[in-house]
Amino acid sequence: MLKIVIAGRPNTGKSTLFNALTGTRDALVHDRPGVTRDTITGVMRARNATLFDTAGLENARTGIAANSTAMALNEIADADAVLFVVDGRVGLTSADIEWARMVRRKTSAPVLLLVNKSESGRRMADIHEFYKLGFGEPIMISAEHKVGFEQIYEFLDKIAPDNKNNAEKSDTPQKLKIAIMGQPNVGKSTLVNRVLGQTRQIVMDAPGITRDTVKIPANFYGRDIILMDTAGLRRKSGVQDDVETLSALKSLDAIDKADVVILVVDATRNIENQALGIASRVYDAGKILCVALNKWDLVEPEIRDEKLLKLKHQFSNSFHQIIRPMIYAISAETGSGVRNMFRRIYEQWDISNTDAPTSLINRIVEKLVDARQPPMSRLKRPMKIKFARQTGRHPMKITINVGGASDIPESYTRYLRRGLAGELHWEHLPVVIEYKKDDNPFDTK
Repeated sequence: MLKIVIAGRPNTGKSTLFNALTGTRDALVHDRPGVTRDTITGVMRARNATLFDTAGLENARTGIAANSTAMALNEIADADAVLFVVDGRVGLTSADIEWARMVRRKTSAPVLLLVNKSESGRRMADIHEFYKLGFGEPIMISAEHKVGFEQIYEFLDKIAPDNKNNAEKSDTPQKLKIAIMGQPNVGKSTLVNRVLGQTRQIVMDAPGITRDTVKIPANFYGRDIILMDTAGLRRKSGVQDDVETLSALKSLDAIDKADVVILVVDATRNIENQALGIASRVYDAGKILCVALNKWDLVEPEIRDEKLLKLKHQFSNSFHQIIRPMIYAISAETGSGVRNMFRRIYEQWDISNTDAPTSLINRIVEKLVDARQPPMSRLKRPMKIKFARQTGRHPMKITINVGGASDIPESYTRYLRRGLAGELHWEHLPVVIEYKKDDNPFDTK
C-alpha cells in the first residue's frame, strides 16, 4: 500500500484532513495547536493507501515538540507521497517556508501543497504567495467541509494508477487488535515501543504525553497485530481541560474497537479504583482483559508473591463476568515477561474464536445440575433445564432453555458460569449465561 504522510506546522487542519480522508474520527481535533503528538495511521480504502497524520512541525530543541517533530520527519523521509498542509486564512508564514525546505531535503517523493480552510474566499490570503514554497500549484481545500478532495485523489492516481478504487479485500484476515490502557505514566507507550522494537511512541516521565489513540501495525511473537496506544485515564477531578477530556473519551472508545485490552498498572503503587473501573468496562463490553503488572523489576523480591496474590484476589472478587483474571508481572523497560504475556493472550484469543460442541455443553450442564439442583422459584415451581448451547463469542455466550421457574437467582447463574468456564477452559474469558423460557404448548392464551 502507498504510504501517504500529512505534514505541516501546527494547527493547519492536518488531523481534520486525516479524519475526512479515512472516514474516521481517529485523530483528535481541537483548535489548540500542538494537540497531535504521536503519528496516527489510517486507511484510505478508496485508494488502497495508508495515511499518516503527523505532529505539527515545530522548531524546538528539546521536549515533546522536539520528539514529535523528529518522528514526523522520519515518516516524511519514508513516504511515497506527502500532503503538505498550510493555513489559507493565516497566509504564508516563515515557518511554512522553513518546513517546506526541510521536507524537500528529507524526501524525493512527490508533494501536494494543500491550502486548507479555503471555504470562504473573502477570508483567504493571497493564494499566489504559496508558490514560494516550491511545491507547484497550491490546491485550495476545506478539510472540515470535504471540499477539493478530487484533486487529492487525482494526485494519488498519478503516483499509483493501479491503486484507484482498489479497496482492501473483504476476505483479508482481520488482525488482532490489542488496546493498551491504563492511568497516566504507568508505562503504556514504553510497552508499545518494547513490542515494536523501536521508539515509535514518545516516552517521558511526565503524565499525559499520549493524547490520541494511536493504531500501529506490528508483528510480535509470530503474529500480525494492531497495537492501540491510548491516552492515560485518570479521575475526573484530575482532568485539567477539554483536550484531556476528548483524549479520555477516545481511550474508552478503544475498548469497543479492540479485541483484547491490556490494562497496564504500576506495580510499585497500590491498585486504584479507577483501574478496576476500566476493567469493569472491558468485561461489560465482552472483551478479553489482561492486566500487565508493570515495573515489576522495581518491586522488592520479598513482597512480590504477596502482592501478586493480593491483586488476583482483588480482581477475582470484583467481577462476576470472569472466573480467573489474566494477570502477568512484566517490565516494559527491560522486556521481562512481555513475550510470555503475549503468548498467553494469543492462546486465549484463539480459544475465544472456537465453538464448543453442543453435546459437550449439555453433558457439563447435566453434571452441574445433578451436583446442585436449581432452587425453587418464588411460585414454588422447580426449574427444569432442558437444553444448552453456545450462541455467541466475545463474550462467550451460553443460552439455556428452561421450563418451570421464571426467575433464576444470580447465585445459581454464577455456579453454572464457573462450572462451564472451568470445563471448557474459558476461565480467562468473559462468559455470559442467558436463559430462554420454553413456551408451554398447552397454553392457549
